[in-house]
Amino acid sequence: MAGASCVAEAFPVARIPSEVREIASRLRDGGFEVWFVGGAVRDVLLEELHGQSAVRVGDFDLATSARPEQVQGLFRRTVPVGVEHGTVAVLDARGGAHEVTTFRRDVKTDGRHAEVAFGVSLDEDLARRDFTINAIAVHPDTGEIRDPFGGRADLVARVVRAVGDPATRFREDRLRVLRALRFVAAFGFTLDAATKDALAEAVSDLAHLSRERVRDEWLKTLATSAPSVGIFVWRRAGVLREVWPELANLDERVEVMLDSVEPRDAVLITAAALWHGGASPDVAETAARRMRFSSKDAERVRSIVAGLSDPLPAPGASREVRRWLSRHRAGARDIIAVSEPLARRADLLAAVDVILASRDPLNVRELAVSGDDLKAAGLPAGKAMGDLLRRLLDEVLDEPWRNTREHLMARAKELA
Repeated sequence: MAGASCVAEAFPVARIPSEVREIASRLRDGGFEVWFVGGAVRDVLLEELHGQSAVRVGDFDLATSARPEQVQGLFRRTVPVGVEHGTVAVLDARGGAHEVTTFRRDVKTDGRHAEVAFGVSLDEDLARRDFTINAIAVHPDTGEIRDPFGGRADLVARVVRAVGDPATRFREDRLRVLRALRFVAAFGFTLDAATKDALAEAVSDLAHLSRERVRDEWLKTLATSAPSVGIFVWRRAGVLREVWPELANLDERVEVMLDSVEPRDAVLITAAALWHGGASPDVAETAARRMRFSSKDAERVRSIVAGLSDPLPAPGASREVRRWLSRHRAGARDIIAVSEPLARRADLLAAVDVILASRDPLNVRELAVSGDDLKAAGLPAGKAMGDLLRRLLDEVLDEPWRNTREHLMARAKELA
């Protein structure tokens, strides 16, 4: 497909960082062909065409006729991030890494991994890419745009279209299903008819994808759009049913509500979505771990879901705020961010800050006496002591002034 004539024929090379242009110059001086490629090219063109970019322009990647060992020979500081696939990271003077990849074509794929061959042309390299909007190259000196598949026309039309046969593209790498939906959500684009049909057929194969890759695409999708848009396109395409059944029946009204979460925190939004989808704290944590969230993030998901099941205190009720914090201190800000309307959020956060700043005890470890103190005073150990400490904490949560050693020791003897 020919490139569109309704867009500029030259790329604004000044938008490309000087350190990346220096890498390109070194490659050209070494006698190699080199072009800028990737998402940054797409995002700058999108900004030029529509006045603003839907996402922050990322790093500029380079595609070259130089083989990986030749790239490593030209530059003093490199990292072999994917030599078997032709990719070497070149470090600039400040330590920034820039990916340089040899022109390549796929020899064999299994839906997750590809074996590649080098020694091909730029157009052959572009032909192996997923979507036309990502198959655009820019000459480092002149800004000439190489666009053999009409990617610029699709940027103008706001369309996500597969390069070549869509079914083949999705069979080569099943993750492209999720990438297509991410671009739809991030840019407000639509799928062209053939790509949409092929995507619908490919959804049932997503169970073969690694959970890590699915998780990464989920987080990217939420981070580059209103969360409701990202969740909606995954649900409408049937993807959630395949990869994350706990979210498959999430109500559309809830999706829109999640747009109010600020800052745009994908882990927090995921936890809120799981809760609104009916997941208990145990189910939510299990789902997060199955999707390969880190242990820290999975525990955070559990904390948020548990807190959302517990009514929030009124900001002016200090006792209730202290008791609520004793149960949910770790996730307090997350829970408030999801469950409180913006008008009330500031008041409750302020009340939380006052209590945390006062260092009022919120658990038995923060009491002015310990189990060892009570044991030394002759009080019984074991379960009875644990119950006694919790009773002391219960009183201190109501009246923090009680948290002195003298008062608590005397009170413990009374209660015992």
